Amino acid sequence: MTSDAALPIEITVQDLEALRSRDASFVLLDVRETEEYQTARIEGSKLLPMSEIQQRLPELEEHRNDHIVVQCHHGGRSMQVTQFLRAQGFDNAQNLAGGIDQWSVQIDPSVPRY
Repeated sequence: MTSDAALPIEITVQDLEALRSRDASFVLLDVRETEEYQTARIEGSKLLPMSEIQQRLPELEEHRNDHIVVQCHHGGRSMQVTQFLRAQGFDNAQNLAGGIDQWSVQIDPSVPRY
């Protein structure tokens, strides 16, 4: 992928919902801690806590060229992970702006807020 065709570093919750509604192929990577994931999660997300990302990076190798949407609670940790992944050559990684909290507020109120 050329740099001028790269995906923006962030994606909105509305854009994520559009991806899901058209069954687009992407990986939804949840980088919160296990306790947070057990409290609230977006259906279909894969848990890989930020605290474990460096050790567990090989688990993502099969997704190197896939679209990866990284999410956390409000978007701060996921932005750090998105930047880390891009630095490792995962050019299609995007941060979910506002995280699961915005997802709950704007898209799916059945997802608990905390």
